[in-house]
This record gives sequence, C-alpha cells and structure tokens, in this order.
Amino acid sequence: MIDKNRKKTINGFPHVAFAQESHDQPGEVVSRSLQFFEEMNERRSVRDFADTPVPREAIEHIIRTATTAPSGAHKQPWTFCAIADPELKRRIREAAETEEKTNYGGRMSERWKKDLLPLGTDEHKAFLETAPWLIVVFRQIYECNEQGEKHTHYYVNESVGIASGLLIAAIHRAGLVTLTHTPSPMNFLAEILNRPDNERAFLLLPVGYAAADAFVPDIARKPLTETSVFYE
Repeated sequence: MIDKNRKKTINGFPHVAFAQESHDQPGEVVSRSLQFFEEMNERRSVRDFADTPVPREAIEHIIRTATTAPSGAHKQPWTFCAIADPELKRRIREAAETEEKTNYGGRMSERWKKDLLPLGTDEHKAFLETAPWLIVVFRQIYECNEQGEKHTHYYVNESVGIASGLLIAAIHRAGLVTLTHTPSPMNFLAEILNRPDNERAFLLLPVGYAAADAFVPDIARKPLTETSVFYE
C-alpha cells in the first residue's frame, strides 16, 4: 500500500508520492476502458438546445475537470469564461453571426462549404442565446506577474487543446451536450468579455440540455483500423 504522506525533494522542489486507485487486473483494465469508450461514443455535437437551467455548480465542476489537464511546464495557460448573462450571450451571438455571414458569403472556399453540407451548419447561431451557459476557452500566450513582467508559456496550443478535450468529455459525463464553435476571427470575444491582452479566444462552447426535438447528422466515426497503427 502506498504511503501518501511520503515526500522527497527533487531539484530543490518538493515532490509527493504518486497515489492512484489501482486497477492492475487485465480484465478490469479492459472493462473500464471499454465502458468509457462506449459512454463517450454516445457523445454528439448538438445544435438544438433546451433553455432548461443548468446549476452553476455543475459548470464549476466541469471546468475543474478541464483544469486537471497537463500543460507545458505546468503553466496552465488557460482561462475558462462561463457566461449565463442574457445580454452578454446576445452580444456574442450577434458578433458571431456577423463573422459567420462573412465566412459563408465568401471567406470560406466552395469545397469547405460543400464539406459542411452534411452537418447542416449555416451562419445562424441561435444556440448561442438558447443554451443556458456559454464557456469560452481562452489561451494565455504569456503571463504577467504583479510587477507587469512578462513570462513565457510553453506549448500553449497543445496544453489548451488537451484541456478543451477534457472539458468536452466532462460536459458529456455530466449528462449535458455541447457544440465546438470556432467563429473566425474570434477577437470579438476578448472585447465583449473584457479579457486582458495576453489572452486569445480558442474555443466557444454552448452548454446545456438537448432540445426535445433535437436532431443530429446521421454520420459515423472512422473505425480503429483507419485511425491507429499498433507496433507490437
């Protein structure tokens, strides 16, 4: 049994004994991994939301899960902005639709728009107001101390990308739905939310319950044989 109170010093910094619930039986490892896959395989991107309220406490737990992600030099270069205020959601929707109208009107290539046809997307983003919460993920390109000195962050996109994946998984695990929305450009989000100069919008996620009459595209994920290579 691991003594969780064991400590040691490495490079002058304190370390504690690693402790995690052990599942060292092969059958149990397979069972747990399959169970999680089957749960996550039910996840879908949803564009039709109910306006049913979601407790702030649930959103807090979801964000906490995202912050367990690894990050370059443990800098944790992310900020998660959770928005329930109707006026802010309205402003975000209006700004997003303005950018998307430009995208669909000519900024996107014809091939891109053709690839989007099976998903049923367009410039209208009603879900940005209907969903009870919006979570905007910002990446911090550097950090500033209290004296205003800038310090480098490492592997920012990779770190924030991993955290965003955990965020989406946590939303699904909570019994909620979301949609990865990336209006381009996204500078309006920092302006509307009054974010500091070191933050750049990375991802916008509406979060809530699916509408009773929600539909999703009848599409399939690539099989394991097309997405992985094993070397044994």
